[in-house]
Amino acid sequence: MNKLKTIFLLLAFILAMNMSGVQNIKAENYPYKSDYLWLTVPDHADWLYQTGENAKVEVSFCKYGIPRDGELKYSIGNDMLQPDKHGSVKLKNGRAVINMGTKKTPGFRDMKLSVSLDGKTYEHHIKVGFSVDKIKPYTQEPQDFRSFWQKNVEELKQVPMSYTKELYKDYCTDKIDCYLVKLQIDKMGHSMYGFLFYPKNAQPGKHPVVLCPPGAGIKTIKDPMRNKYYAENGFVRFEVEIHGLDPRISSETFGEISRAFNDRNGGYLANGLENKDIYYMKHVYVGLVRCIDFLTSLPEWDGKNVAVQGGSQGGALAIIAAGLDSRVTQCVANHPALSDMAGYAAKGGTGGYPHFCRQPQILSNKDCLNTLAYFDVVNFARYVKAPTYLTWGYNDVTCPPTTSYAVWNTLKCTKESLLTPINEHWTTTETNRGQMEWIKAHLLK
Repeated sequence: MNKLKTIFLLLAFILAMNMSGVQNIKAENYPYKSDYLWLTVPDHADWLYQTGENAKVEVSFCKYGIPRDGELKYSIGNDMLQPDKHGSVKLKNGRAVINMGTKKTPGFRDMKLSVSLDGKTYEHHIKVGFSVDKIKPYTQEPQDFRSFWQKNVEELKQVPMSYTKELYKDYCTDKIDCYLVKLQIDKMGHSMYGFLFYPKNAQPGKHPVVLCPPGAGIKTIKDPMRNKYYAENGFVRFEVEIHGLDPRISSETFGEISRAFNDRNGGYLANGLENKDIYYMKHVYVGLVRCIDFLTSLPEWDGKNVAVQGGSQGGALAIIAAGLDSRVTQCVANHPALSDMAGYAAKGGTGGYPHFCRQPQILSNKDCLNTLAYFDVVNFARYVKAPTYLTWGYNDVTCPPTTSYAVWNTLKCTKESLLTPINEHWTTTETNRGQMEWIKAHLLK
C-alpha cells in the first residue's frame, strides 16, 4: 500500500471516529440520500503540481456501496474553458487511474467524468492546480484607480447620515436583539436594508462590529439567523442587501423583480458597464463605506474593531470594503466573485464570476473592459492592509480557483488561507463558524 493510500485510510478512520456518537453526530459515508459515490484521489495529496508535472488521479465509483465496472468517459480542459482532451478507460472493481497530463502555464485543469449504468448517467469532476503560487491576474490597475475611488468616497462624506431603525422581534431571542435598518448610501437616494444584530443588553463602547454583504442575486437576505452566533459572542453584526429592497417582501415578489431585471447577459452586474461613472456597482461599493460609517457611529462600537465577512459576491465586497476603507481591521472572504473578470481576454485565460467576459460583445468593447478594471477585486486587494482570511475550493465552477489564487497572490497584507480542494461553491457550517473564531482571535485589544 503506497503512502498516499495509507494517509487517506488514516484520515478516513479519524473522520469516522470524529463522526461517532461521542459528538452525537450521525455517521454517514455517502452524501445525504445518495445511492452512489465518487472518490477521486490525485497522486499529490494537496491536489497541486508544478508546471510540467503529470497529474495522475485514481477514480473510484460505487453504487449502493458496491464497486461497479463500466466505461468511464472523461474530458479535460483548462479551468472554466472547453475541454481539449477526451478519452475513456474501463473501471475494474470500480477503479481506474487517469493521467490528466500537465499544464505549461500556472493555473488549473478540470477533468469531467461520466459513467452510464442501469439506464442512468452519473457525472463528477475534479480540478488540480499547477504552480498556483505563480498565478497572476490579467487585470491591470488603472493609473487613476485610487483617485477615482477617493473622489467618490469624498463625495459620500458630503451626504448626511440618514437611516431608519426598528426592532424586528422575529429575530430576537433571549441572547440577541435584532433591528431592521434602512440606510441611505448616496446623494442619489440609493439605500440598503440590513438586519442589525446586537448581543442582549449590549454595552456602550464594548462591541466589535461586523459588516456582512450578500452573495449575488436579487433576493431577500438569506436566513439572517444562521449567523446569530456572532451576536451571541459579543459582536454587533450587520447583514445587508445591496438593491434597496425591503427583505420583508415575499420570495415570489423577489422572484418577479429578479426575472424583470436579471438576465443571462449579466443583469445588474452588467448595468452601465460601458461607463465607470454610471456602472450599477459604483453606488454599491460606495455604500459599503457608508455601512461602515453607520456601524462606527453606534454607541456600542468598541472604537477599534471593524470586520468585514462574506462569500462569493459577498466575499468580493468584503475585500473591496477592506481595500476602500482603512477602518477595516479584519477581513474574511470565501471564494470571492468579481475577481479578474477580464481574465478571459487573455489567450487560454480564466476569468471570474459573473463570467460575462466570455461574451464577445463585452470582450470586444474597450469601454467595458476599462470599467471592469475599476471594479475588479484584484485591484482592491492591492490596498488591503487588514489581516485577511481567505478560503476557497478547487472544484468551484462559479468562482473558479484560478481567480481566487489571483486574489490571494495579489494580497500583500498579513493573510491566512483555508484550502478545501473538494469543495464546489459552498462552505460548511464548521468553516463558517471558524471564521467568526478567527475574527475573534484577531481583535485589536
